[in-house]
Amino acid sequence: MVLYVKTGCPWCNMAENYLDKDGYKYQRVDVRRDPGSLEVLKRVSGQTYVPTLVAGDLVLSDFGLDELEEFLNEHNIEP
Repeated sequence: MVLYVKTGCPWCNMAENYLDKDGYKYQRVDVRRDPGSLEVLKRVSGQTYVPTLVAGDLVLSDFGLDELEEFLNEHNIEP
């Protein structure tokens, strides 16, 4: 899984804390620190909102904790 974030984004911090707390393995990509990653984010999700979680072909963009939990459960994504 890849989690696209921006430094200082409170929703990104909440998403990271949730994933860390539950033991999910993911790659954290800060689109402000890596400009090329913003283009990748646009290509895989069609937008530039963060947080965005990419798990294989599945994409969850611009989400809160409830949406994250529902997405993980709905797609049987486990730590």
